[in-house]
Amino acid sequence: MTDLTPYVDLWWSSIDDFTRLLEELPEEEWATPTDLPGWDVRAVVAHTAHLEHLLAGGAHDDVQLDEVPHARGFMGQFTEQGVVGRADRSRDDLLNEIRESATATHTAILADAAPVADAPAREPFGSIGWSNHTLWRNRPLDLWMHEQDVRRAVRRPGGMDSPGARHTVDYLSESLGLVLAKRAKAPAGTTLRLEVAGHAPRAWRVTDAGRGEELTEVPDSADVVLRLDREAFTLLAGGRRGPDRVSVDAEGDAELVSRIVAGMAVTP
Repeated sequence: MTDLTPYVDLWWSSIDDFTRLLEELPEEEWATPTDLPGWDVRAVVAHTAHLEHLLAGGAHDDVQLDEVPHARGFMGQFTEQGVVGRADRSRDDLLNEIRESATATHTAILADAAPVADAPAREPFGSIGWSNHTLWRNRPLDLWMHEQDVRRAVRRPGGMDSPGARHTVDYLSESLGLVLAKRAKAPAGTTLRLEVAGHAPRAWRVTDAGRGEELTEVPDSADVVLRLDREAFTLLAGGRRGPDRVSVDAEGDAELVSRIVAGMAVTP
């Protein structure tokens, strides 16, 4: 896609969905642990505030971290710095930072038109090799996933039929070819059909070169068939919960199914 306007619109609506949810939560629920190791609701909000601050051109909080087991690697440390750097901010401060940063970004885009898709994303996103296309596809996904992290933590289900939900499932589904061929190491010729409720079925085949290519015509049957609802799929593909905690209706060789499902997590 060369026109990033649909992704920008998705991000903007996801900002609204996320902040509206947060406004409903009493102060005590901000300390509720989420599925993300080491993060409660407040940390999820602080992380979102950090990214929106960076997206608006703000500076990164280069703070000293103590040993943090869940913050692995450069990106884990970078992300945790944004959370720790906001440790002394109030609930309202964090909400205002998200709104104000997002509004500044949105206003700038409306004034200058949507970013050029294949141009490097603004720093620090460009320094990890992201183009504007990658950045703007990821922002709605990240926001919707974190909205769901909060909803599960505080037991307020919802948002499963939003534009962000549909975008997230479609985006994460693209990884199934890699999962089938590389992680599950399925042999050449193996086919996988994915059926997520509310989405058109998709299918992949392992090529002779060992790559998982998506099929333009989805077969009625396949060597492996996975059927999930949106929540189950995003819990697995989003790395929030393991296969032992998610319901999957599957057909095919049990061992191969197990390897595919175990390898579905493509976001931390």
